[in-house]
This record gives sequence, structure tokens and C-alpha cells, in this order.
Amino acid sequence: MGAGIRILAALLALASAAGVVTRCAAQLRQDYYAAVCPDVESIVRDAVSKKVQETPVAVGATLRLFFHDCFVEGCDASVILVSTGNNTAEKDHPTNLSLAGDGFDTVIKAKAAIDAVPQCTNQVSCADILAMATRDVIALAGGPSYAVELGRLDGLSSTSTSVDGKLPPPSFNLDQLTSLFAANNLSQTDMIALSAAHTVGFAHCSTFSSRIQPAAVDPTMDPTYATDLLAACPAGVDPNVALENDPITPHVFDIQYFVNLVNGRGLFTSDQVLYSDTRSQPNVIAWSQNATDFEQAFVAAMTNLGRVGVKTDPSQGNIRRDCAFLS
Repeated sequence: MGAGIRILAALLALASAAGVVTRCAAQLRQDYYAAVCPDVESIVRDAVSKKVQETPVAVGATLRLFFHDCFVEGCDASVILVSTGNNTAEKDHPTNLSLAGDGFDTVIKAKAAIDAVPQCTNQVSCADILAMATRDVIALAGGPSYAVELGRLDGLSSTSTSVDGKLPPPSFNLDQLTSLFAANNLSQTDMIALSAAHTVGFAHCSTFSSRIQPAAVDPTMDPTYATDLLAACPAGVDPNVALENDPITPHVFDIQYFVNLVNGRGLFTSDQVLYSDTRSQPNVIAWSQNATDFEQAFVAAMTNLGRVGVKTDPSQGNIRRDCAFLS
């Protein structure tokens, strides 16, 4: 071993002994914060649990926030940044205006809980907090718990224009959905599994109103369901009115989403097409009958989603002191 290598090894050993984590070449791993904040997972879990107990809608809000973050510039918490005088941020793009404040608040509260622990202060990225919080809200709603890979840095920018074309509208067909997910290295199976996020949360009437018009009800929709939706969302309804995505078990993360699709009760075109298109229908039918198989596919898909566009080099990101502001 050369002298230079021996010196470098000694320096790294000293850094490790001092509890310093080098992030320049970090890759995602489950024990990323073991040296600097060993209790991070339990801290986040406790904070998220309190938030969900106070505001159950935080479940769907946090899950949706994670998806909207990862599909735009990668999983880097850029969606949480606020606009400034000379920049309109992602969260103020028209597509993101419907993101519920409780999703943002879940991350903010978890960040505050972490930073209240001296050892952990300013050691954990907002991007990783969002990833952990998403796992925790799913588990609290009855869904699977799973190990979260960590080591993401927070992005250094957030622009409204970067959102264009990155998120699937509710009108997408199977080919459009598959193509958009493939652009993020996610398979069609991943896409179908991740769509089950719609088993919780809310949707505004305007996002599905075209499917329930009396003169032209979408033929893939159950007529009774269409009638119920039209009664709740009549013409001229307040644009702020929103309905639960899943009318059967709206607050539980389960396979009811797929059962609903089989019964013609998918709220969006992009939901129901998963059953009406014969290429994706087998997954829908199988998962409507087997929760274990679905949960395995969902955990794999969430793990893959959490890897999208991650930043692990200091030249790409940092750890924000405040999730809403660059620092």
C-alpha cells in the first residue's frame, strides 16, 4: 500500500471514529444514518403517527407528495421548496396546486422532531424524511411496512416549468402511462402497483367530471357509480369540492382499489383503463384477489420509485436546514 493510500485510509478511519459521514460517493442504503442519527426511523415514525392521528388525510397527502416529488427532477424534496420573488417553484405549478398542505406539514413536523435531537440536527435530508414518512403513512393506514433506502440529498433548485409533462393526468391511457413510468425506469407492473395509491386520498370533481356527464357516461364506468358521482358533483359545483378516491374503504390502504376497478368503479380514466385494457387486466384481477402478492409488488415498486433521480453527491444537493428553503 502506497503512502498516499495509507494516509487516506487513516483519515477515513478517524472520520468514522468521530462519527463523520462522508457523502460524496454515498449510495442509497438502509443504514445510512446509523452513525449520525441512529434513531431517525423511530423519530420519524412517532412524528408521522401523531400527525396522522390529528389529521387522517395526511396519509393520502403524503403519499401523493412523494410521487409528485420523485417524478419531477427525482426524489429530492424539490416539491417542498417555496417560490421566491424571482422563481416560481414546483409546488406552484397548476398540477401541484391540489397537493394538500397536510403532506408538506407531515415532513415539516418530522424534520422538526429530528432536529430537536442534538446528535441529529441538520444531519437528515428532507428527501429522506419524505421517503420514510411515506412508508409510515402507508403502514399506519393498514398497508405494508418496508425497509427504506436512505442517502438522498435535497435538490438545489425547483422550478414550475420543470413539472411540465412529468406527471400523468387522469385522462391518460395505458400506453401513455407505461411510457411515462418507463421514462423513470419503472415497469408497467410498477405503474399498476403504484396506481393503488388511489386507494386513499381525495380527488376534485373537475378531474373526473368528463366521465360522468349524463349524455355520455364513460362506458367502462359502473352506471350506478356514475350516478352517485354526478349527485355529489353536479354541474356548477364548487371547484373545491373533492370526493374520496375509494368509496368503499377510503381510509384504508388495501386491495379494494383493484376490486373497485373490476367492478367499474375506478374514479379516473387512468384508473379504470388498468382493468379495461387486456394488457394490464391480469395484474388487476390477480391483485384484487391476493393482498400478499399485491403488497410484494407494491413494496418493490415503491423501492424503485424511491431511486428515481436521486442525488447523492454534494455537487448535486445538500441537507436543508429548512425543507421549504434552499440552504
